[in-house]
Amino acid sequence: MEFLVDNLAPIMFFNLIVFLLLGFPVAFSLAATGVLYGLVAIDLNLMSPLLFQALPQRVFGIVGNDTLLAVPFFTFMGLILERSGMAEDLLDTVGQLFGPLRGGLAIAVVFVGALLAATTGVVSASVISMGLISLPIMLRYGYDRRLASGVIAASGTLSQIIPPSLVLIILADQLGRSIGDMYRGAMLPGLLLAGAYMVYVFLVAIVRPGHVPALPPEARGFVDARGRRGLRSLAILTLIAAAAAHWGSDHYFRAHTDVPVDERVVIVLLIWGLAALAMALVNRFLRLKLLSSLAERVVFVMIPPLALIFLVLGTIFIGVATPTEGGAMGAIGALIMAVSRGRFSMKQLRQAMESTARLSCFVVFILVGSTIFSLSFRGINGDLWVEQLLLHVPGGELGFLVVVSLLTFFLAFFLDFFELAFIIVPLLGPVAEKMGIDLIWFGVLLAVNMQTSFVHPPFGFALFYLRSVAPKEDYHDRVTGKLIAKVTTAQIYWGSIPFIVIQILMVATVLAFPGLVTHYKSDAPTVDPASVTFGQDSAYGLDGYGSGDAGDAFQ
Repeated sequence: MEFLVDNLAPIMFFNLIVFLLLGFPVAFSLAATGVLYGLVAIDLNLMSPLLFQALPQRVFGIVGNDTLLAVPFFTFMGLILERSGMAEDLLDTVGQLFGPLRGGLAIAVVFVGALLAATTGVVSASVISMGLISLPIMLRYGYDRRLASGVIAASGTLSQIIPPSLVLIILADQLGRSIGDMYRGAMLPGLLLAGAYMVYVFLVAIVRPGHVPALPPEARGFVDARGRRGLRSLAILTLIAAAAAHWGSDHYFRAHTDVPVDERVVIVLLIWGLAALAMALVNRFLRLKLLSSLAERVVFVMIPPLALIFLVLGTIFIGVATPTEGGAMGAIGALIMAVSRGRFSMKQLRQAMESTARLSCFVVFILVGSTIFSLSFRGINGDLWVEQLLLHVPGGELGFLVVVSLLTFFLAFFLDFFELAFIIVPLLGPVAEKMGIDLIWFGVLLAVNMQTSFVHPPFGFALFYLRSVAPKEDYHDRVTGKLIAKVTTAQIYWGSIPFIVIQILMVATVLAFPGLVTHYKSDAPTVDPASVTFGQDSAYGLDGYGSGDAGDAFQ
């Protein structure tokens, strides 16, 4: 009994892990463990029964949390875009653009994965779309099965680190920080990760060119009568749009000198996109033939998702909208895009709404279970146990971060990112804050690490999604008529290993260079403590009802 009293907190935590490993639903495992050990603690006089009276208020606080409104908005936006055909158009166009290069199809998959991540924010939609569209093409032209599988699975998980990511919303809520700051902090590591995937494909193309062959001439579209693809026209269009963006942004920044860096980037990209779209529209409707069919195709396919990215992330970064409002505008923009493409129906709308409601309820139920668990866990001083355990890790702050990264990496073999966010983040966040660690940087570090949970064999969800659409039997290709060998589960698992290594290296990079994340506060207004003076009169009189002059008291 004495052992139970002294070690109730660690017993409670490990009991939760056992429940999860046995396959019980996360929300119910958290809630049941919290209630069970709460009653045990009350019986052992370790916790007051009055503490449970705070539980209803906590549950109502979750339901009334405005921050979590962003979850259904971004989920709905992603599901509508999944059915709008945007992924198919992007993969087809970008594949034709990079296809003539060795590894071009794989680079196109990474590029489209990053664009889908910045618009949909849903892993399942990205992996399944790219698996259905690009995997048969890559197999048709002789790509190595392991590399093709790995690049599709890894690129689909970019939606967990590139805003508007659902996991970043959850992490910001759990750490008590701004979603906008979390988005700003995560943008650069997310783009660097996508760039690292491309670099890996490029290196494979040099070392093993047979694994990533270029598209044969007969598979290259958008070729004119002279056999030219129109890349010169596309390059000229890009340069003219860039010149227009430089001139327009320079004129704007002269009138607005105090513009933060992220707002400058958004404005430059907006002007560039508008200039390219204007040129393409003039070329089409006036039939000037100044642009090649490839250049026109690239503009009309790329501008809508870029416009949606501006509508969501751009408005957030320049401070026009909150993340919740940005999500609402993104949902409306996705509906408009689906209608404009003629791919909108009431059946699709109903399916998207049902899936959104299901996922939103899933998140809220886990959060309720997490609240019950944390209430009992803190009631028996479990937070102090975790704090003392981690504060005494050798190496101080660096040792703590290394241990947390290793813990998150190994737990990701068995738990997905929602479970990790709701179980370990509330325990680790207060310790990180007490050690003086920037919580936005800490959250992004965890997000990059938790991203590996999607590609970890054998339980990675991205691997499951890809397995569901990859060919399980040998088949005859409908274009070439050749017999194409199936993709085995072992090939999918082995293909994910190099990308897991890349993600681990990115965790180490974020750990070694905090400025990749903490640039989000470089433009924040600063207050010199020496300039703050207190007058002799208090803003509030002795009676506490504001008898003093606030303007004289605080300057």
